[in-house]
Amino acid sequence: MTAKRKMQAKGAQVMGAMKEVVGKATHNRKLQAEGKAEKTAGQGLDVSEKTKDEVRKRWP
Repeated sequence: MTAKRKMQAKGAQVMGAMKEVVGKATHNRKLQAEGKAEKTAGQGLDVSEKTKDEVRKRWP
């Protein structure tokens, strides 16, 4: 996993989690849903990069 992609994935997860918390605190369902979606997208990016790394290890 490249450092840049890893930072993007973690950044999306953190920003999504913050939006989700702020959405809950302000009872803003749209912001809460945006946060959940962004957090999930960051997790998906993280998983896809880890999968790429595993494939590269096994197939030189």
